[in-house]
Amino acid sequence: MVIGYRLKILREERKLQQVELGKRTGLHQCYISRVETGRTVPSLETLEKLARGLEVPLYRIFYDGANPKAHEIFVKPKDSKAAWSGGEDPLLLADFRRMFKRVRERDRSLLLAIAGRMASQAERRKRLARAVSAPASSPASP
Repeated sequence: MVIGYRLKILREERKLQQVELGKRTGLHQCYISRVETGRTVPSLETLEKLARGLEVPLYRIFYDGANPKAHEIFVKPKDSKAAWSGGEDPLLLADFRRMFKRVRERDRSLLLAIAGRMASQAERRKRLARAVSAPASSPASP
C-alpha cells in the first residue's frame, strides 16, 4: 500500500521508531506496523494523527516533495518497459534508491564498478549469442 510505504519513509527520515511515533500519536506500535505494511487501512482521522506525530502536513503522506503532485515511483508510465525493464516493483526500486544513498562513497564506487563490469559481461554474452545464431554468410561468387 502506498500510504503505508510513505508513512514508513517519513518516519525513517525523522529517525523515529514505531514505538516513538506511537507515543507521539497515541497509537499502538503494532497498529503502526500494520499500517506501514499495508495490512490495515487507516482512517483520515488516524492519518491526521500520524501527520502531526511526524510533524508534516497531511498531504506529505500522499505526495512527496514541496509541490503536491504524484511522485514518479507511484505512477507507472504508459511505456512501462522504458522506465522499468521487465516490470520490477517500483517500491522495491525506491527502497534501493533510498538505501543506496546511505552507502559510503568508497563503497558506492565499488558497487558501481561491479555493476558496470556485470553489464559489460552481459553485453558481450548478447553479442556472442547474436554472432552464433546469425547464419554464416557464404563468400560472394563472381
